Amino acid sequence: MRETTPSIYLVARPSVDPDGMREYLDDVGGASWLERRLHESEGSVKDAELLVEFGGRVCYRSWEPGLNANVTRVRKEQGEYLGNLLQSLHGSVLEHANYSFVFRDVSRVFTHELVRHRAGSAFSQESLRYVRLTNIGFRVPPALEPIREQVLNLVEQLEDFQLTAADALGLDDDGVPFAVKKEVTSALRRLAPIGLSTDILWTANVRTLRHVIEMRTSGGAEEELRIVFDKVAHVMCEEAPNLFQDFRRLDDGSWVPEHRKV
Repeated sequence: MRETTPSIYLVARPSVDPDGMREYLDDVGGASWLERRLHESEGSVKDAELLVEFGGRVCYRSWEPGLNANVTRVRKEQGEYLGNLLQSLHGSVLEHANYSFVFRDVSRVFTHELVRHRAGSAFSQESLRYVRLTNIGFRVPPALEPIREQVLNLVEQLEDFQLTAADALGLDDDGVPFAVKKEVTSALRRLAPIGLSTDILWTANVRTLRHVIEMRTSGGAEEELRIVFDKVAHVMCEEAPNLFQDFRRLDDGSWVPEHRKV
């Protein structure tokens, strides 16, 4: 048995094709907007913010005044534009920007709660039908610290059972078909603790990220989720500060947006 601590890894972020954008904008008359954004970024454009702004301006053809007869002035500063988008609850355009995180050494308690956030998400979790439990990772929650030794002893017993049962059932004997290994491995996982450590890849759009960060860092959320999504919130405020500009972190660790349900 090994004691674990949850960690997060950002493994994918939005990537914009400026040439494709430019072709479209040349056609509608908004290329000056893109050139301005690229010049302002000095080669380090934040693609998620650019893509979300692009989506918003497509809706109103608000690249420059005059392209839409109803639009006589436009917000030219990106932070101001995206702030207005959040304030007006135009959340659909946030769905164009997706980020992928690997959550390492989180419990299956964590993943069971995470997968409830189906809208705007994709999941790929380590499968215990295929991955045999030979070294169980486990994190002792703070509420169980007073009985830490009993907890660790119990998990070690469950790990020993996994090893002895696999041996008794001959899983490593010569010629055992993989289908049999999969069936037995799947059965043995039923006797493993739900708190064992696992890995999951989670992809979510910015609209979903905002919602899950708020929900899963609130004071009433499960403590492991609060730990992980506090880290996610810090990452996203670095990755796309204008898309999370209305969030503030309270003293109790909760992340609260000014504009909810965007």
